[in-house]
Amino acid sequence: MNLKHRSFAITDGRDRAPSRAMFKAIGFTDDDLRKPLIGVANTWIETMPCNYHLRRLSAKMKDGIRQAGGTPMEFNTIAISDGETMGTEGMRASLVSRELIADSMELVCRGQLFDALICLVGCDKTIPAAAMALARLNIPGLILYGGTIAAGKFRGQDVTIQDVFEAVGANAAGRMSEAELSELENVACPGAGACGGQYTANTMSTVMEMIGLSPIGFNSVPAMDPGKDQVAFECGTLVLDLLRRGICPKDILTRPAFENAIAAVAATGGSTNAVLHLLALARESGVSLHIDDFHTISERTPLIADLKPAGRFVAADMHRAGGVRLLAHRLIEGGHLHPDAMTVTGRRLGVESESARESAGQMVIAPLDKPLKKTGGLAVLHGNLAPAGCVAKISGHERLTHRGPARVFESEEDAMTAVTAKHIRAGDVVVIRNEGPKGGPGMREMLSVTAALVGEGLGGSVALLTDGRFSGATHGLMLGHVAPEAALRGPIAALHENDMIHIDVAKRVAEVEISDATIKQRLAEWKPRPSRYPGGVFAKYAALVSSASEGAITGPRA
Repeated sequence: MNLKHRSFAITDGRDRAPSRAMFKAIGFTDDDLRKPLIGVANTWIETMPCNYHLRRLSAKMKDGIRQAGGTPMEFNTIAISDGETMGTEGMRASLVSRELIADSMELVCRGQLFDALICLVGCDKTIPAAAMALARLNIPGLILYGGTIAAGKFRGQDVTIQDVFEAVGANAAGRMSEAELSELENVACPGAGACGGQYTANTMSTVMEMIGLSPIGFNSVPAMDPGKDQVAFECGTLVLDLLRRGICPKDILTRPAFENAIAAVAATGGSTNAVLHLLALARESGVSLHIDDFHTISERTPLIADLKPAGRFVAADMHRAGGVRLLAHRLIEGGHLHPDAMTVTGRRLGVESESARESAGQMVIAPLDKPLKKTGGLAVLHGNLAPAGCVAKISGHERLTHRGPARVFESEEDAMTAVTAKHIRAGDVVVIRNEGPKGGPGMREMLSVTAALVGEGLGGSVALLTDGRFSGATHGLMLGHVAPEAALRGPIAALHENDMIHIDVAKRVAEVEISDATIKQRLAEWKPRPSRYPGGVFAKYAALVSSASEGAITGPRA
């Protein structure tokens, strides 16, 4: 194909002299402008460790592009730290940012007519956003994740940010002193990189390698590993190879590739946010995918990676054990993946997995004949509380049934106040509503509440139900993404304090023990809460966003 298949329209010919003059004002030469123009979308930001080191990696990436015969042009977009904003009003911006990041990447590429695109990502929403932008543009491109943070060390034990969140609850319950909490806070995050367990960032990193948009084995190199610079350089050369071959994202984003990605989430005990993001990406890619597909694939996929939050190890340990390539090799051996799915290297997933190398004595990725669990970590439930579905992560030793009285809260803050004041008792079902995509708006994560429950010793005896979502660090019997949400007059809006709720994961049921007639009557009397944001970006998002069961994407209504 013509390598300047798009950029010729902005650089070539007599009529483009003004454009060339402006490019030359910032140092580009005629030789630069004769080459294909490669966009480098950088999500660097100075607010969090997840993306803080990306300028270093983008410089290496641009060196690779130049060596391979292209001209890199870097541009920046935004990012929101989930970990820092957790439990605050700022967390409403997190999921909204996914749409804005995708929109901005798409907009710059459409405006500047780049021939190909590399996306350099870190914190959770930047990863699916980059994939969504690539799907919309459908120009040759790939994604490189900046990598995981190293584990912190606390009194001889590996720790992550999850431990700090849970320590807040332990401190509130009198089980940890202020001095111990401060000591943990000071060592939990030892440098740049995204949260260390199989939380949302590392889950989506795994997804990108398994779905084929990232070169397998590249994302899992930790952020500060010396090898990360080399893989960034190699991504720069690879994107020119993609351009020469004419391989585009929609050649890769097929239904089998999505099934591979879901299997990887199930096999690693990954974040429930992957459900939201893969549904959104499927819609951008024109691939048919339904929320119940996650349950079906999880049921036939064994859990084989022993990763935090339910397991023992962090993402860097999995990389040292053999990484995603070893995971793919295991799952292909068991018939759990489609080996013929294409990847950005131009090779099939099965071929890529053949070079897997397993570290001697590793205990992170279990053999197929000794899985941690026979089924994966995702469950999708329905019932009179969630007619369009809700999502649970069942990756450890969580209870599969629960029956208890509803403790109903209209916001995350109200629930957190009750938890830290010790107003929640064993057996309760904590219900947090008005936190969905539209009602929040922004569908906040509930890690502060779920971690505080665990920290107070209630993780094994209460359940939580919300139309919001969870961090990948959440564990316990927690049901999120309840759809329809309260703001759309979903049944969760009809719940009253002390209504009896019954959850049965094996039967895929989440229900309240009241009649359909009572639910209907209560919803008829229900009045929506006034919008928190009458104008601005949140109001725009609330007006456009779809249900969580459809990926919470924004766009024109059918």
